[in-house]
Amino acid sequence: MTKKEIQIPISHFFVGATLVVPENAKALVLFSHGSGSSRFSPRNNYVAKVLNEHGIATLLADLLTTQEDMDYDNRFNIPLLSGRLVSVTGWVLQQKELMNLPAGYFGASTGAASALLAASLLKDRITAVVSRGGRPDLALEALRQVQAATLLIVGSLDTQVIRLNQLAYEKLVCKKQMEIVPGASHLFEEAGKLEKVAKIAMNWFDKYLIEPHSIKKMEVH
Repeated sequence: MTKKEIQIPISHFFVGATLVVPENAKALVLFSHGSGSSRFSPRNNYVAKVLNEHGIATLLADLLTTQEDMDYDNRFNIPLLSGRLVSVTGWVLQQKELMNLPAGYFGASTGAASALLAASLLKDRITAVVSRGGRPDLALEALRQVQAATLLIVGSLDTQVIRLNQLAYEKLVCKKQMEIVPGASHLFEEAGKLEKVAKIAMNWFDKYLIEPHSIKKMEVH
């Protein structure tokens, strides 16, 4: 397994990212974190580690520069963040070791909205999306264009976000599922809840990212 800190070019500047590639990686998941968080988010890194152990490469990138992040409005600028995610995805999928892997997104909080908007723009290049405590409602107008199989995970104590996810869920026309984790709040800080999120996400990526790709490869051969 290789882990490296990289700089990804976006027009005239670079954004920092952490790339982990297991040996014989079966898929790639790019993370889109929530407002005020970064690629060092302990929760996203925990989920990424679980995916790595299952043979999935992960990329955690900062979609805003340090200066941009100081402007609070940028953290909720979903079109800006989605555009950055599309650029990062395009760059990563040009890398020799990753270009043939099926790709998916894991978005947390507002990052779920940028992941879904980016998925709607990249069509079938993104195969699966998982949202953790997300705000998919912030990408409401793009949801009907999302082709990727989408899983919305919300804590049962996060009542307002449950309502917003239900609103988004109704708009999605792709393969979809909503999973409510009992006894979990917005950040899934309660004992065992983040582990539950990682397991549910792993199963989703297994089913909609890894398995279809394996079947395709068998058909080609």
